[in-house]
Amino acid sequence: MSSEERRAFGARVADLRKQKGMTQGELAAVMGRTASWLSQVERGIQPVNRLDVLRLLADGLGVPLQVLQPDAPPPAEAGPTTGPGTNDLDQARLVLSGHPAPDALLNPTTEFEPDAFVGLRRAVDSIWEFTHRARYADVSAAIGPLVPQLELAGRTAADEYQPEVHTLLARTYQALAAAFVRQNEADAAWVAADRAIREAELAGDPLGVFVGIYRMCHAFVRLKRLDQAEHAAATAVSALQRHNESNEPTPQHLSVLGSLHLVLALVHARSGERSAARQQIDAARRIAGRLGEDRNDYHLEFGPTNVEIHAVSTAVDLGDAGEALEIAKVVRAEGLSCERQGRLLLDIGRAHAQRRHYADSLACLLRAEALAPEMIRTHAASRAVVRDLVLIAGRSAPDELRALAERTDSLS
Repeated sequence: MSSEERRAFGARVADLRKQKGMTQGELAAVMGRTASWLSQVERGIQPVNRLDVLRLLADGLGVPLQVLQPDAPPPAEAGPTTGPGTNDLDQARLVLSGHPAPDALLNPTTEFEPDAFVGLRRAVDSIWEFTHRARYADVSAAIGPLVPQLELAGRTAADEYQPEVHTLLARTYQALAAAFVRQNEADAAWVAADRAIREAELAGDPLGVFVGIYRMCHAFVRLKRLDQAEHAAATAVSALQRHNESNEPTPQHLSVLGSLHLVLALVHARSGERSAARQQIDAARRIAGRLGEDRNDYHLEFGPTNVEIHAVSTAVDLGDAGEALEIAKVVRAEGLSCERQGRLLLDIGRAHAQRRHYADSLACLLRAEALAPEMIRTHAASRAVVRDLVLIAGRSAPDELRALAERTDSLS
């Protein structure tokens, strides 16, 4: 957009907003942006070039996309669809519903057998393996019997076994929170993260509490509660920094602190705050440099490689596709989980779409689907970019793209 075009666009947005009787703060909140960002848009300072942001703005104003941008591609002519169907984590959501262990209330004399720890530890490890491999249907199937067993153990085991039971519960709820976020089930992720925080505190694991806060922040971001995410993450960062200044931090402390900086980068990127987002990425880079290796403390996968994956994602969220593609050239993610590798490819695909490299974008999405099919078929970001590719291609969309759109229900 030229400066004149930006001013004309901003004036159109301001007029439509006023016609709806909305303040800048109200419209920005609906979009998950800040009022200062919207003010810059309306004054012609901040350009809005990305199709997904244009759609957010149009949806917030309750107008068709073409009212804001007359030359935007028209909606694709989609055939009948069956809708998104059931979610892979539906069973896991049911497990979170209601009191976690009603049997323990009616049968308080049930005794916990310490020999059960072997199977419980193995089951929790499996939950995390499924989560890292983006196999959410398997997470849901495994969680059904596991959570009631652990919650019952937490109410019946002898005192000497309580710390490990609560540790296993915290790890389980953290895995659930991570899985729910990735399938855009943010309300369930919030519940799971809150339970993880409680269990980590009962286990006497302060760092586990901070990990639960990290998971909760991601739920807040999905819910577009960016102010809550920023407050929770910034408070946790401040507390950890004070601790690290007076104590020699362990690698685990550094991993958790670095991960919290990354979630703050995400918050600022979603708010369109370039400088703040990049400051948080740089802070995470410095911490990763102190670690000097990729680790998986608390299943955070924090380290130099994951920081650069987040740097790619942050650049894409800010609309800086060229920067994202430059960073991605030097990232070697083969040592990380399928989910992390798939997420990197998804973000590279989003960057290519922003640069109008549509064939490259589709190729990245298909590679990501081969690595983490459930994530690509259900992730909100992947569905958005596939939908945009179909809108732009129109009737000339290749068969591979149409097939991917059907698998991700991007036309529904």
